[in-house]
Amino acid sequence: MSWTRRFSVLGLSLLLLVGVSCTTGDAALTEAPATSSDQPTPEFGLIGDLTDGLTSTVDGLTTTVTGTISVATDLLFCSPQPYVVDTEVVGPEGGVLNVGSHRLVVPQGALSSPVKITGEQVSGHSNTVRFSPEGLRFERPAVLTMSYSNCALVLLQKKIVYTDEQLKVLEVLRSLDLFRGKSVTAPIDHFSRYAVAY
Repeated sequence: MSWTRRFSVLGLSLLLLVGVSCTTGDAALTEAPATSSDQPTPEFGLIGDLTDGLTSTVDGLTTTVTGTISVATDLLFCSPQPYVVDTEVVGPEGGVLNVGSHRLVVPQGALSSPVKITGEQVSGHSNTVRFSPEGLRFERPAVLTMSYSNCALVLLQKKIVYTDEQLKVLEVLRSLDLFRGKSVTAPIDHFSRYAVAY
């Protein structure tokens, strides 16, 4: 058999391999796009899942929680959101703060006494929130969900990161990227400033 013929046979084999591997995804490509209502809403039950690690499958698409890592991380570039502030008194029974397009859920038992909590959606080219009193620690993790619907399209998995006031990334949190709903969720155990990264 000549080299040309062997090359043609090899090329045909590769095409067949590619064809076989692509056929499993053909149905997903023809389905109607999902709406944000298809996304699961984070509830108190997700706290344990997020802190223990989680792989989630929604409509045949699988996402996996990322752990704390020390690799280079960039903040997602976004159109500026308006400055918004929300203040709530949250006690042992738990509570919710809606801070612009972001949401903090404090579960029951996270605080031993009522605390006045302030959340700020900070305007800028990154989606970022600041919570106070700074340094407040929870006995059970709270769940922070941040939207990135106003941000540039990046196909990499989104994460919530803990930053300083100059937006330098200090820690990458274990995060669940709910990409169809254009939001990302992570448990937090203390108050500081947080942003969406990839």
